[in-house]
Amino acid sequence: MNADHIQLPGEHWTDHEDHILMTPPSVFSFEHNLGYLKRSSNECMFHVDGNAIYKLIPVENNQVLAQITSTEDNTLKIRFLGEADFPSPSERAAAASYVWEWFDLSTQLESFYQIAKQDALLSTVVEQFHGLRILGIPDLFEALCWGILGQQINLAFAYTLKRRVVEAFGQSVTWNGQAFWLFPTPETMAALSVADLTPLQLTGKKAEYLIGVAKLIAEGQLSKEMLLQLQDPKAIEKRLVQIRGIGPWTANYVLMRCLKAPSAFPIEDVGLHNAIKQLLDMQAKPSLEELKQLSAPWGDWKAYATFYLWRTIY
Repeated sequence: MNADHIQLPGEHWTDHEDHILMTPPSVFSFEHNLGYLKRSSNECMFHVDGNAIYKLIPVENNQVLAQITSTEDNTLKIRFLGEADFPSPSERAAAASYVWEWFDLSTQLESFYQIAKQDALLSTVVEQFHGLRILGIPDLFEALCWGILGQQINLAFAYTLKRRVVEAFGQSVTWNGQAFWLFPTPETMAALSVADLTPLQLTGKKAEYLIGVAKLIAEGQLSKEMLLQLQDPKAIEKRLVQIRGIGPWTANYVLMRCLKAPSAFPIEDVGLHNAIKQLLDMQAKPSLEELKQLSAPWGDWKAYATFYLWRTIY
């Protein structure tokens, strides 16, 4: 399903017990990815302090608190923190795999850059943000919830809603006076009622959608593995839009951020329209027909093109 996609071979990271060193592909900029992660001061799923990212990572039936930094030679360093028992080798490996997927390091971007450098809309953008990756949401439930929460509201309020949901129903650990959160589990959310969520300022419909998706996953009717087995992004989109509360925009958002389909294209995204309007100095936002024409040269790299265009305004 993924263009130029490779798995995480063991030689790309080494385990030093209290930390892991990870060698990303040559086309990778920690600085640009860090810049993207800093875009909202209201983010609750990780914390950025200086040039370090702190994240509570779910591993097996546990979680580990990790600090992610970059060395001078562009190597990623994952250091394990916290007061819990030191993570086992398998938990450390799971954390490394999570970070590898989070930063989309299995995707080789050379083909995308070859296309983008010949494209009037993308050429300056890929030069400005060279090495930026699609920062993913590896957990399917979290990705679906974030897509649902963001429907028809501005990004700032979407972050507020996510924080309220996470702090009300998620789990956390505290380290150095800072709380680090895991997204609520499908099982936790499936047990809620609409009345549990509407005091957080979710609409009744969005509350129903979140609970409905949570029940599908908790009951084993939907999983990341099931979707990936379909292989074809169009088949996955068709499956996702059958779920109440998930339309083409949310389905393509999940295909981009969670399922790593480079061809995913949320063509109706307002942020995408605004970015193109700004870059091309248009009087009005592009029509869907104009978007289809502009995006035709992007081939199977529409997700990356979209993410880079988003970056110009977010």
